[in-house]
Amino acid sequence: MKSGIPNFCAVALALNDLGYKAKGIRLDSGDLAYLSIEARKFFRAIEKEFGVCGFGDMTITASNDINEETLDSLNKQGHEVDAFGIGTHLVTCYAQAALGGVFKLVQINNQPRIKLSEDISKVSIPCKKKCYRLYGKEGYPLVDIMTGEKESPPKVGERILCHHPFNESKRAYVVPKRVEELLKCYWPGKSGKQREELPPLSKIRERCMQQLDQMRPDHLRKLNPTPYKVSVSAELYGFIHFLWLNEAPVGELQ
Repeated sequence: MKSGIPNFCAVALALNDLGYKAKGIRLDSGDLAYLSIEARKFFRAIEKEFGVCGFGDMTITASNDINEETLDSLNKQGHEVDAFGIGTHLVTCYAQAALGGVFKLVQINNQPRIKLSEDISKVSIPCKKKCYRLYGKEGYPLVDIMTGEKESPPKVGERILCHHPFNESKRAYVVPKRVEELLKCYWPGKSGKQREELPPLSKIRERCMQQLDQMRPDHLRKLNPTPYKVSVSAELYGFIHFLWLNEAPVGELQ
């Protein structure tokens, strides 16, 4: 603040006299929140003193190993940063360096199948399904619900029972104000279904941001976020447990 900012302002003012406009500064060390606020004050004082229009709105960019925690802290403190330069933590996700994904068989030759495991999180949900997002009266998504492929879809204003797939005591009635079907067919295989055109990456990103904007704040908070609920219909719940009991081996005591 005692040398870098005054020197930048001196050069920017000289450039302005020559018909050029300086764009801004980059902060790459120190207390980014404090320095950005003080730099903004300095720029506005220069604009007022020398009458250079727009000097007070000079762009302030911040870098220096910025990650999610840094951004969260800066937003809570308050700052005057216009843009962030994020490199290392954008390319390499330190919190989860690898994405674990598994494909599980749910139906073969039109026969629903279920994978059984002592670890309840690894038990699969059988058969072809449809998935819907149910919205409440405040506009937030309340719950996603999976149904069998041939079940009637949820309807606006009609009460529907939503079950946890495996915990019988976790259930709730929902009266949706809006229903959104989530699954679309981009790879039909041999199903004969009409294939939808995959949107460009920019549109996929835009939709992702819109979906996040629709979520309740407590689902998105950094510390102890509320888990978002994914449920199954009463009919699918009954079928899961029917198939589970039929396929689970029965022990014998002697």
